[in-house]
Amino acid sequence: MATLKLTNPHSVLAALKHRPQDVMEVHASTTKSSEAWKEAAETARSMRISVQEPISQGNRRRRQRDESGRIGTTYGVVREKSSVTLDDLFSDASPRGLWLAFDQLQDPHNVGAVFRTAAFFGVKGVIMTQDRSAPLTGTVYDTAAGGVETVPIVMQTNLSRALEVAKKKDLWVLGTSEHAEMKLAEVDRDRRWLLVIGNEEKGLRRLTQENCDQVCQIPPLGEVTSLNVSVAAGIMMATLTG
Repeated sequence: MATLKLTNPHSVLAALKHRPQDVMEVHASTTKSSEAWKEAAETARSMRISVQEPISQGNRRRRQRDESGRIGTTYGVVREKSSVTLDDLFSDASPRGLWLAFDQLQDPHNVGAVFRTAAFFGVKGVIMTQDRSAPLTGTVYDTAAGGVETVPIVMQTNLSRALEVAKKKDLWVLGTSEHAEMKLAEVDRDRRWLLVIGNEEKGLRRLTQENCDQVCQIPPLGEVTSLNVSVAAGIMMATLTG
């Protein structure tokens, strides 16, 4: 299992809370770091997880770099979160609920932002594809600020098959398109929905859209006619869970 270097203390705190066995070490000071990092270091130490003081700022040769290339000495080393099965993902039999699927979402910051919002709105799970999609890197975890830890994840090679399984589990599949006739406000919220989020530039693939039970749009009220995918996903989640 791969390890990740997380530079957001809230991501590390969430991992410590939900799966401390996967937190390998924390590099932070219990006296000089930010309050969030102090809490992470103290929590890790109380669980007998290795806590190391950050390397001196003057020794640049030994300082670590995060994924963006910036220098940083405060971080946590965490194993990646394990995925679940489709059966586990759809095991909740509630008459109403919301799940997500990513159709080749490629920007890790967008993926992280969607996970953060999904955790906020109580989304029951996320389906991700292994090809032509952003992997779950440290950037995703850090942008999600702990959101990845509370939302079950399934990795699939074939999204269309996953959508068919969802339908057999009594979920309705909802897609989005700026060309759709149905408006978001017209969607029946009292259902078990699997919301499919498309690629940042191309949206949903044709086959994915054909596998949707309904397709809707967020109608623009001003001159700008498009939204960032994570913003649009947030509006959809707020509406469908409201």
